[in-house]
Amino acid sequence: MAKRIFIIHGWDEHPDEGWFPWLKEKLEDKGFEVQVPEMPETEEPRIETWVPYLAQLVGKPDENTFFVGHSIGCQAILRYLEYLPEGEKIGGAVFVAGWFSLASLGTDEETETARPWLETPIDFQKINQRIKKLIVIFSDNDPFVPAENRKIFEQKLNAKVIIEHKKGHFSGADKIIELPAALEAVLEISE
Repeated sequence: MAKRIFIIHGWDEHPDEGWFPWLKEKLEDKGFEVQVPEMPETEEPRIETWVPYLAQLVGKPDENTFFVGHSIGCQAILRYLEYLPEGEKIGGAVFVAGWFSLASLGTDEETETARPWLETPIDFQKINQRIKKLIVIFSDNDPFVPAENRKIFEQKLNAKVIIEHKKGHFSGADKIIELPAALEAVLEISE
């Protein structure tokens, strides 16, 4: 059975942005089945729409199912994992600029959109039961993701943490069109 990868973009992003097309092509070249779906209402992402959409897209997950998330896409994957039925498990995930707290939200609308993602509790124990391997990639100059997020991923989710230098929020706006660290991380978790 082929290994499936779902690349989940972030807030107000789209599947053809930044490094997503590059990573999709590199993974397909290595034999993975890769989907980069357009998430619903990306300008105002909501837990109650993103998680069911992801569940429908994935169907029945297994240990040959892997995820790559960017920013709020990481949150969506975590919340999807939290609600998987007991006994279901995925092979692993790679999170790029994942977060549990945010800095530098510009407007009241952004703060309101982020609030449910920031304030709705996450059951780390359930997530740990449903994921085999997790690697999280951060940038040392991300304006939105404070450094304390790294410790939470390490301590609560046993994640391996990688720090990239001067990659901002790893977005298309940061001109990140290739992300070799993400490719290497996917290959590591899928061995």
